Amino acid sequence: MFYHLYELNHAALQPYRALADATKLFYDNPLNPLSQTVVGRSITASCELFERMTRSYAKPSFNLATTLVDDTEVDVTEKTVWSKPFCNLIHFKRSLPSKRPRDPKILIVAPMSGHYATLLRGTVEALLPSAEVYITDWVDARTVPLSEGSFDLDAYIDYVIEMFHALGEDAHVVAVCQPSVPVLAAVSIMETNGDRFAPSSMTLMGGPIDTRKNPTAVNKLAEEKGIEWFRDNVIMSVPWPHAGFMRDVYPGFLQLSGFMSMNLDRHITAHKEFFVHLVKEDGDSADKHRDFYDEYLAVMDLTAEFYLQTVDTVFVRHLLPKGEMMHRGVPVDPSAIRNVALLTVEGENDDISGVGQTEAAQTLCSNIPSSMRMHHLQPKVGHYGVFNGSRFRAEIAPKIVQFVNDHAQARRNSNVSPLPKRA
Repeated sequence: MFYHLYELNHAALQPYRALADATKLFYDNPLNPLSQTVVGRSITASCELFERMTRSYAKPSFNLATTLVDDTEVDVTEKTVWSKPFCNLIHFKRSLPSKRPRDPKILIVAPMSGHYATLLRGTVEALLPSAEVYITDWVDARTVPLSEGSFDLDAYIDYVIEMFHALGEDAHVVAVCQPSVPVLAAVSIMETNGDRFAPSSMTLMGGPIDTRKNPTAVNKLAEEKGIEWFRDNVIMSVPWPHAGFMRDVYPGFLQLSGFMSMNLDRHITAHKEFFVHLVKEDGDSADKHRDFYDEYLAVMDLTAEFYLQTVDTVFVRHLLPKGEMMHRGVPVDPSAIRNVALLTVEGENDDISGVGQTEAAQTLCSNIPSSMRMHHLQPKVGHYGVFNGSRFRAEIAPKIVQFVNDHAQARRNSNVSPLPKRA
């Protein structure tokens, strides 16, 4: 019922958004003398701020038309190479000479945690010059009809394994935040089964492998409330006229509200500054605000079964680090991993996945040789900085590329010296 009220409230505000747009156009018109005054610019800024705070944000685009390869600009084309009801696998195909040696294949598994895969635009952009990049483009659950069936954590792991099969041998995987657990589980299952399509290397970034270590506010909330609280308070049915009508979901707007409440002062300050930038006609600063919040405020729904199983498995019962996680009745055993190199990356100031939670994978994967493992703690970055921003581009991305190259199948069969265990 709450979801229906949310949609009704949004629809009710539509006339007011239209009025705000019309008022903004009137006071922003260069033929209007008031447009050059503080009063006129203040009215314009207020109207834009109101419209942006009450709109629904559509799924953004990657907008990665080109990249630099060997200091040469080449075209990039998005191509869907694998598709299921709840996910599409996108390949950022670069226009390269046919005789050029192949770069490694990197699968970026984007988080299914409320935001679209485009949140990792900077991650893709940083890796494109050095690799054939693929990314999981998870589908908004409210757009998937009930007839397509359910999607839980087990299905997520199945999807990841199928994607490895679609990419073929000698692929590499980078899991950002939430998918660190299902990716580690998928690789564990593949190694247990002797699957030749298991990736050559696995990079886990800011992921909740063991949330008992240095627990954050998010971790403590899940453990204190328990799974029944989440089932009773955050699961809702998709309202009509969405294609997923009557599907039980964890709405994206609830997830967004939770994230924003953790740093509410920062968001309020950002919007105050946006208003000032508009009044002062500081276009560059205003555009940066628009770009960030166009991405940040675009959210998607998660299926209820996936969300609840993830909360219960990862945050409430800690089944993976306890050695009790199961996938379709079969134990998930990270110690079975022997042939997949492991890189873990954490941010010093991460308030979502605390320091030590991702590094826990190094202990769980006890049979990976020391020459095939590495951990990196990035100073002065929070959760977002682990996979995006200037420090990611300058310090983290080069380490990922180097690690991938050093552990690609062709080079692993040669006498190339591996990277040191720690950075």
